[in-house]
Amino acid sequence: MDPLTTTAAAGMRSRLETLDLLSNNLANVSTPGFKADREAYSLYMAEESRLAPEEGGISQVTAPVIERNRTDYSQGLLTSTGNSTDLALSGAGFFQVDGPNGALLTRNGRLQVTRDGRLTTMDGYELSTVEPRRIRLNPETAFSVDADGTVRQDGAAMGRLRLVNLSPQAQTARREGLYFSLDSRDLQGLTPAGAEVRQGSLETSNYSAAEAAVKLVGVLRQFEALQRASQLGAEMGRRAVEEVARVSS
Repeated sequence: MDPLTTTAAAGMRSRLETLDLLSNNLANVSTPGFKADREAYSLYMAEESRLAPEEGGISQVTAPVIERNRTDYSQGLLTSTGNSTDLALSGAGFFQVDGPNGALLTRNGRLQVTRDGRLTTMDGYELSTVEPRRIRLNPETAFSVDADGTVRQDGAAMGRLRLVNLSPQAQTARREGLYFSLDSRDLQGLTPAGAEVRQGSLETSNYSAAEAAVKLVGVLRQFEALQRASQLGAEMGRRAVEEVARVSS
């Protein structure tokens, strides 16, 4: 396959991968606390292309690939809900929760109080606290949450939610859409967050339908241009074969 066709085909593949990211982002536009994924590109060079200069060749073929997904942690808008079990973070940071296989981080503050008094996410993951003892509430009684995450009921402090910041070098893995996991080393590098808790509010997704529409149009146009380039490469190859056949005859 000629370099033009190879590069165009790789570009079309990367556009399809971008379309998958955009589709997932668009599907979560109305999901509280959702953080959009962005593509991070790299260049792939085949082994024969890397060896070409050493072997006296001059042809090098590189292809764009999406090396990894980059999560955009920028804050979404805070909207008032009036529900005491809805919490939002104003500023950088995450709620830490007890996942089924270890600690998880999330910005989704849509919570519930279980029958046994545990404060959990809607998926049943209990919120971690600064103190070793977890929060136990009376599900029949109202509670309040201070800006620093202290949960109070009947005037008594029941515990303080653990709010954490990621280190700049931390590598997160998305879990179930709204949660992020870390390896043990990065978990040890978590620091207390300075974010303020806003009770009765939720953070919206940091991705909008308008942004998705603009990007989808751009991806479509890029794909069409790459498709034309691929067709041009195929046509050039066909003509080259015909010219060789004409000279040989």
